[in-house]
Amino acid sequence: MGASGEEGLSGRDPIGRLAEAAGYDDAERWWEDVVEHRGGAPFEVIAEAMGAVREGYVPDEREARREAYMRKTIRGAAKDGYRRIAVVCGAWHVPALQELGPAAHDDRLLRGLPKVKVEMTWVPWTYGRLASWSGYGAGVGSPGWYDHLFAHPERPIERWLARAAGVLRDEDLPVSSAHVIEGVRLAHSLAAVRGRPLAGLGEVTEAVRAVLCEGAELPVELIQRRMVVGERLGHVPDDTPMVPLQRDLRDRMRRLKLRAEALGRDLDLDLRKPLDLDRSRLLHRLGLLGVAWGEPREARGKGTFRESWWLEWRPEFDIELIEAGGYGTTVPAAAAAKVRELASRDRPLAELTEAAERCLLADLPDALPSVLSAVAARAALDSDVTHLMAALPPLVRAERYGDVRGTSAEGLSAIVESLLARIRAGLPAAVTGLDDDSARELLRHVDAVHSSVGLQESRRDGWLGVLSGIAARDDLHGLIGGRLTRILLDAGTVPADEVARRMSRSMSAGVPPARAAAWIEGFLAGSGLLLVHDSTLFALVDTWLSGLSPEAFIDVLPLLRRTFGAFPAPERRAVGGRVTATGTARAAVPETDDPRAAPAVRTVFEILGVGN
Repeated sequence: MGASGEEGLSGRDPIGRLAEAAGYDDAERWWEDVVEHRGGAPFEVIAEAMGAVREGYVPDEREARREAYMRKTIRGAAKDGYRRIAVVCGAWHVPALQELGPAAHDDRLLRGLPKVKVEMTWVPWTYGRLASWSGYGAGVGSPGWYDHLFAHPERPIERWLARAAGVLRDEDLPVSSAHVIEGVRLAHSLAAVRGRPLAGLGEVTEAVRAVLCEGAELPVELIQRRMVVGERLGHVPDDTPMVPLQRDLRDRMRRLKLRAEALGRDLDLDLRKPLDLDRSRLLHRLGLLGVAWGEPREARGKGTFRESWWLEWRPEFDIELIEAGGYGTTVPAAAAAKVRELASRDRPLAELTEAAERCLLADLPDALPSVLSAVAARAALDSDVTHLMAALPPLVRAERYGDVRGTSAEGLSAIVESLLARIRAGLPAAVTGLDDDSARELLRHVDAVHSSVGLQESRRDGWLGVLSGIAARDDLHGLIGGRLTRILLDAGTVPADEVARRMSRSMSAGVPPARAAAWIEGFLAGSGLLLVHDSTLFALVDTWLSGLSPEAFIDVLPLLRRTFGAFPAPERRAVGGRVTATGTARAAVPETDDPRAAPAVRTVFEILGVGN
């Protein structure tokens, strides 16, 4: 029996009221002193105290029905012949159950309530989930500590600190027996000063922090996680019925010919086949529920109708399914409810657009309107261009699924057009005054948007028009200027001779070497084959590098190394071959002034002892 976590029942926490009456400002500390440290729960005394707290209290309709049903269940057990009946409930309800009273009153309260068919199962629980910080409403803040008090009534403080020392030693932290002895003394001294019958968790934690951890907080957090909360996992009988969500998943796996195997394996899907399409939807739905049975891989083979997965079943997935059972009794219903919950929260725009994409991958049309509504509302309030750019690619990909996967993507196009219009309007201002890191981050978004809009001509033309206007400016960061020029060259918007002119200007003598190197990095990012096949651009880069002073070359070398190091090995070899061929050609046709060189040649011959 413990304190109920339903604080709203009495207007305030009943244990808190008892603690306050006893002069405590901490309800947990009062409970520890009065109950836990006195060798067992005095049920009769607690029941009497709860009766005093509830004196004059009239429960509302919902609580009255709950307690009426509890009494009805107890009467049913007694009618079935049971004489010793144990009731597990919050202490707050005890006064309402001690006297069952006539059944007629409870029957009137329960009359007319709708009947709902339910199924139940036992759930393996962990100490971490019992802790109040994990979200369990009536949780116990320190289940590991209370387990220790019940399991070791003799010298609990000494045993606890000895265990804490073992935890720290397992992490190779130096903790001696002397540390434990001094920690025990400090804990008992703190309890005596504070007038407590036994050192509680607060005193023990302070002793651990001061003596065993020497003031460091990280080891204290380790002990909090492993001992105060604990990592124990419960178990249920083998014949325990599964929760409906588990059963539904098993039925779907059987129908789709998928087996839960601990040994990982690859699964390649062809989305043109109904069986493979249903398999893909199931794996995506489980991913939304946090059951990562399938991990997406890069598809082996061409075509948007292909998907590749890595499947590996782990035992903890059953626990995650049980947790997800609160969202629904079937996989599609639970996944849709999880997505709607996400859409109802204040989430970043990119996260919402990713959820919209996953909705279509998982074929959850019922949840999609909620997500799209949240995307539209969030986008209307977000003026950061980088946020809008991060949000666009998932929506464009999702827009295509209506054709590729046969799912409906209605409503996406209007949102995509609105986001793209705002990106085009805000991008010119966003490229101004950027440092190296900001420029690199912005380029990542520019590349993603360019890849997304390049498949539709109407969007591509407007996007390239904005990039053309930006690329012609002189106030751009080198990375931005180089990358935009490369995009326009690849799209055929800017001719090669204009690109050569821009490159020559960006690498002229008056430009700082670091900015010139950044321009080269932006221009060549993603592929070095342009240098191999375009003699004009190769000559420009070669001339610029050859004309650098030794000091300037040392300054730009890290940038150049980063640029060329990102190329695939075959491209690096091709560029190296081109450089070698150019150097050999130069060496084969030396340009010298023979009359002026003759004295130097004779001097070298004399030094080497070679005759003329």
